[in-house]
Amino acid sequence: MFKGRQFDRSVILLCVRWYLAYNLSLQNLEEMVAERGISVGHATIHRWVIRYSPELLERFHRRKRAVSRKWHVDKTYIKVRGRWMYLYRAIDSNGDTVEFWFSERRNLAAAKRFMRKALKRHGRPERVVIDGSQSNREAILSCDAESRLQDGSRCPLIPIRIRQSQFLNNRIEQDHRAVKRRVRPMMGFKSTNSVRAVLAGIEMVHMMRKG
Repeated sequence: MFKGRQFDRSVILLCVRWYLAYNLSLQNLEEMVAERGISVGHATIHRWVIRYSPELLERFHRRKRAVSRKWHVDKTYIKVRGRWMYLYRAIDSNGDTVEFWFSERRNLAAAKRFMRKALKRHGRPERVVIDGSQSNREAILSCDAESRLQDGSRCPLIPIRIRQSQFLNNRIEQDHRAVKRRVRPMMGFKSTNSVRAVLAGIEMVHMMRKG
């Protein structure tokens, strides 16, 4: 994973973790490591974050505990190149992160892609709570039907129950805030590739903090 790198992996991991976890700029990190006698530019630290965040998340998923069968699904907003884009997220009844998906568009296709990803990684939930979003409702119904058709067991699967309630979905609205707090000081992203990588790392740190 770190083969051929000029710097020791402990330095790389420390910079990546600090950037993802705390409201520090890349310039802040450059100064902090310089105080420890390590000369590394902020552009290099940024490349580390983009390079290693997705891979660290993938390794994290191998050890991630199972989620419950009751999910809350919602989306929030991320600004990229001055334009608002969308982060689909789901947590379970215990507050653990189920899945997330960044999309340039807010439509049925994006909602379906997110649900397929969540179902593939975690299996079928018993119940999903959403707000008034019709696209989320249609995506769940469609992906639920696909899942039942593809199931090879002889026992019929019980359809996923959908509950639409703004009040009951306050749980995930609160959970969005931890991610948004870290994203906000980054002053907007310049590309969709960088936002996907950085969000992968931010979500990973958020999951770690939740245990």
